[in-house]
Amino acid sequence: MTQQGVRWTADQVLALAPDSASRKAGSKLGTAGPWSGTGCSQKEPKAREAQEGQEGAVWGVWGVCKGSGDTPYRTVVDLADRPGAPGPACNCTCPSRKFPCKHALGLLLLWSDGEAAVPAGQVPDWAEEWIAGRRGPAQEEREEKGLADPEAARRRAERRAERITAGVTELEQRLADLLRSGLATAEQAGYGLWEETAARMVDAQAPGLAARVRELGALPGSGPGWPVRLLEECALLHLLDRGWLHREGLPQNLAATVRTRVGLPAAPTGPPVRDHWLILAQYDLTDPKLTTRRIWLHGTASGRTAVVLSYGAAGRAPELALPVGLALDAELSAYPGAGRQRAALGEQFAPPAPTTARPPGLTTTEALARYGEALREDPWQDSVPVTLDDVVPARDGDSWQLADAEGDTALPLTPAATARPGLWRLVALSGGAPVKVFGECGHRGFTPLTAWPTDTGEAVHL
Repeated sequence: MTQQGVRWTADQVLALAPDSASRKAGSKLGTAGPWSGTGCSQKEPKAREAQEGQEGAVWGVWGVCKGSGDTPYRTVVDLADRPGAPGPACNCTCPSRKFPCKHALGLLLLWSDGEAAVPAGQVPDWAEEWIAGRRGPAQEEREEKGLADPEAARRRAERRAERITAGVTELEQRLADLLRSGLATAEQAGYGLWEETAARMVDAQAPGLAARVRELGALPGSGPGWPVRLLEECALLHLLDRGWLHREGLPQNLAATVRTRVGLPAAPTGPPVRDHWLILAQYDLTDPKLTTRRIWLHGTASGRTAVVLSYGAAGRAPELALPVGLALDAELSAYPGAGRQRAALGEQFAPPAPTTARPPGLTTTEALARYGEALREDPWQDSVPVTLDDVVPARDGDSWQLADAEGDTALPLTPAATARPGLWRLVALSGGAPVKVFGECGHRGFTPLTAWPTDTGEAVHL
């Protein structure tokens, strides 16, 4: 197989799992026992060649898995990436609402074992039909968006801005009432006060404000020091309100940040940047209505670190998934905003491939300084992406921290990080020796996401 078709490792496959239960279930299916008719292909199916007028490496992997019922499940994974059909993507006849499902994970684990486990072969009709059809709907959607009436869009934007301004004015009044009556009233009023205010922000078409208001509702009674935390968050919300009301006088980048924080959609701006993007980390955030997948990338030539967001409806994982530790030859287009790292994934010129590249690292002191600099550009930023060099995980009483191996400084881990099983993978990887760790550094501490041993070992997704 060509370099483009190097098979992934088991760790890189399991990093795609949407949760620990899927990881465990997929591991059980990563053996040849339940599978039949497995195969993979580096050649475009004929239908796709005719559709796009080219040949290339599709890297389709397929197989049939025996389940608990009489009818086996057909599973296919397309690892190719091209405009309108971002990959990897999978399709399975099982009823699971997760992406990837356990059958797709098991198939990829089997494929990672080598040629003997999943040999190259002819793509079956059912797999070819699905792979070839991935491009069409997305292309049609882009064309429809291009036909939108600019004048009608401008009028809609003006009406929405007026509604947001009315909502912001009302929110400012509610914050003033809260401070005038005292923070203790927030605990007495309960969560209903905040939910009703958040609903008003939704009516004003300001979902960013609604989300921040809901976060306020969880602070009263959350433990010692909650009035201080509530006052801090109210101050940030007030700052965002004032930013919106005076957005015309703000610098362009800061005004774009305010619009995004309020909840207005934005499109990527500026020319796309082509690079070999190291896939640093991937994880999902869920709420009752939406699943958001965050994928961190680092450009080996540009030195830029960016996050790509992908969304799925409640109960379904987003379609876009990239294996941690590989490098992707692709274009990224940045979104507007001061200090924002978000980017859109554009054209991809080859499937993810192995790499020896690692992101440059900082000390814990330099990481804190970087977060402080980011706050000057975006005061509402919870954290920034940081790679730490030569740190050792260590216990500090009831909490954990990452300490500089050659210094006397350390970063505490966030409470969420200490509750995740990934912490023990990091401790085991270190074994008391320094490691390189990528994660998010903010006012709550550091959340490790991926680690590399000091030797030439592969990335370990935490």
